[in-house]
Amino acid sequence: MSHLTRRGFVGAGLGAAALHGASPGFAQTPAPVALAIIDVAGNLQLTQGAIERFARANPNLISGVNFTRAPSPELPAKIVAQQRAGRMDIDLVLTGPGAMSDGIQQGLWVDVWKSHAAALPKPEDVYHEQALMMQRNFGQNEGVAVVYSPSGPLFEYAPDRMKTVPKTAEEFLAYVKQNPKRFTYARPVNSGPGWTFLQGLPYILGDADPADPMKGWDKSWAYLKELGTGIDYYPSGTGATMKELGEGTRDVILSTCGWDINPRALGIVPKEAQVFVLANTHWIPDTQFMCVPKGVAAAKMPALLALMAHMLTPEPQAATFDKGYFYPGPAVKGVTLAMAPKESQDVIKEFGRPMYDELIATLPTRPPLTPERLVAAFRRWDQEVGAGRGAPN
Repeated sequence: MSHLTRRGFVGAGLGAAALHGASPGFAQTPAPVALAIIDVAGNLQLTQGAIERFARANPNLISGVNFTRAPSPELPAKIVAQQRAGRMDIDLVLTGPGAMSDGIQQGLWVDVWKSHAAALPKPEDVYHEQALMMQRNFGQNEGVAVVYSPSGPLFEYAPDRMKTVPKTAEEFLAYVKQNPKRFTYARPVNSGPGWTFLQGLPYILGDADPADPMKGWDKSWAYLKELGTGIDYYPSGTGATMKELGEGTRDVILSTCGWDINPRALGIVPKEAQVFVLANTHWIPDTQFMCVPKGVAAAKMPALLALMAHMLTPEPQAATFDKGYFYPGPAVKGVTLAMAPKESQDVIKEFGRPMYDELIATLPTRPPLTPERLVAAFRRWDQEVGAGRGAPN
């Protein structure tokens, strides 16, 4: 991958300088700081290289970066404990919409877009339309959207085993009932494909209120239960379904753009696997955010803000094409595959699908459920659909 451009370096420097100039306390450039970054969304796969390059190019701001990873559900309690102790050991969090929104509700994050607006670009100036929608719905004033994917729901299948591709939800239900144990999907609370399918199904079926899983999903809950009559068990994670498709245990599974491209590039799923969407499909997108916990030392804010602003520039955004892990990846306008590292271009050229460009342009996009309603949907699925149907012993 190429090094930081002169333009990116100067822009970051100016952003930090502007921040310093806003307060008499920054009359002199402060000493460089070490940053502790925690990832609860798998985001470092897409951003770690760019973060490290920025740190190396800006030794006046950053003396070092320490990366850690943790499960998303553990994060809020960890941050609350540190805030109560008055000792914040986490400087930057990389997270998905769920923990992002939970943190907003609990008042965990610095409102960077409001209190440090001069150090960041205007959202409407940098984000493409869909990422801007996710920024406003979930990031609000606190989270800085850094990567975006339309996500799903998609269906991935083996064309040598599934000869006739269903076009509607009714046709797919008939296929599953006629071909028991040849389809499964992972528990939605632990699966991106399961997550998008659960939230996308009400649009496919024309349910009363796709935004209300408790009162507006009568068709969806009935469909999921009927679909379950042809499913032997629900794996705990998406990786298991990909492995079963690759091994021939399943003929069709749920997928997303990233889960389709990346496992085929890694050889887990055969390259020949194909995907389809059902009639009335709406994208349920996924976005990952950068956020700063309240209690972070003031001396670290210039470096953090400069880093976040830099991550919204073309070079680090182009790197998020990666190996299709979060396809496409970029959250900002005007970043194309031609700008990505050659390795990413080669992977997408070989394992990507031209149909995705058409689907992204033509299928409508809807925001995911609010955190409270998403939790309610997960709980209801666990109780009414997946209960007692986990991985076999």
